[in-house]
Amino acid sequence: MRLAIIADIHGNYRALRAVLDDIVLCGADRIISLGDAIGYGPEPEEVVQTLLAHQVVSVMGNHELGLVSQGYCNRLHAVARESLILTRALLSPESLAWLACLPVDLVYCGARFVHGCPPQSITVYLYNPSDIRLRRLFASYPEPLCFAGHTHDFGFFEQQGSALSRRDLTVERVRLDPRSRYLLQPGSVGQPRDALNWHAKYMLWDDVVRTIEVRSVAYDVQTTIRLLGERHFPAVNAQRLFW
Repeated sequence: MRLAIIADIHGNYRALRAVLDDIVLCGADRIISLGDAIGYGPEPEEVVQTLLAHQVVSVMGNHELGLVSQGYCNRLHAVARESLILTRALLSPESLAWLACLPVDLVYCGARFVHGCPPQSITVYLYNPSDIRLRRLFASYPEPLCFAGHTHDFGFFEQQGSALSRRDLTVERVRLDPRSRYLLQPGSVGQPRDALNWHAKYMLWDDVVRTIEVRSVAYDVQTTIRLLGERHFPAVNAQRLFW
């Protein structure tokens, strides 16, 4: 089976549409989202309804948590809080109900999917983990693969026996060793923070030939930027999209 792993769409419908078109061309059998479908971006309702129409399976991200937990929302930085207030006003009751009911993690095709950090964290970031932390993380879940989002960047961490390794990812296909376990981060669809470019990013996983592939897709970023201004989102949300 070929799975498309998407993460951190953040209300960027134009980026999502371009990625979905690319997924069709690649022939993925299923799409799984690692959360943060909303927040920061100007078209959250369009994003959620598109995910529902494509039967995308999703876990909860910290921005979805901010919609359902006022206590957590209050702890977010000012830009995220302001963006969530605007986002809530743009969402239908149906979309809000779907977002509120998302699970914190998912196990599918023998792999674990979580927004922040395995085994079940919605909010903890996985930035440049030490070897000690990596060993603890690999020990926290039994599956051979785990996909996590939240950082808006790529991550590739491998454990084979007692040995740990990591590598920088670019737009490429990588073969997975059947003797190893992996912790993988697919980048962001709607607000990438990788060092490559402003394009929407996602990952394809083929569990038959045992490969992952990083995909980079251009989209109509100028329309997203225009809508952010028209809908009065913080200016920094647009500044993060194009560089």
